[in-house]
Amino acid sequence: MNNGHLSGILSLISKIHAETVTYLNAELANSGLPDFSTSHGNILYRLSQADSLSMSELAKMIHRDKSTATVLVNKLERLGFVKRTRCKEDYRKILLVLTEKGTEYNKTTADISKRLIDRCYQGFSNEDKETAYKLLTRIADNFSDSESEE
Repeated sequence: MNNGHLSGILSLISKIHAETVTYLNAELANSGLPDFSTSHGNILYRLSQADSLSMSELAKMIHRDKSTATVLVNKLERLGFVKRTRCKEDYRKILLVLTEKGTEYNKTTADISKRLIDRCYQGFSNEDKETAYKLLTRIADNFSDSESEE
């Protein structure tokens, strides 16, 4: 078996990432939505899956450090997509929640995401989809493991 093409896996992953960003940006523009980075969209999605999140919880979920997450959230707050609120149980703790505008954004992007996923898996059987996911998860885990060893 010729393994020469196997060394290009990271290049291929980068190409897929770049193509999905291009696709998403075009779809957002066609829908009249702001040109957010994928991290902004990920934050809005994560907040839609929870009543509220602390900045630390969110940073961990989006795989960014807390200071980077804060910069991203500040933009979303400035544009009216998220707001900060005090925790009722611990008034010292600040929580992030979606605004109505953030909720509407997520409703629109859910359809865009479905089209992106459909395009990604075009021509794949369900078994192919499962296999691709499992293998890419193993690659991601290899990098997660190396971060914890340092």
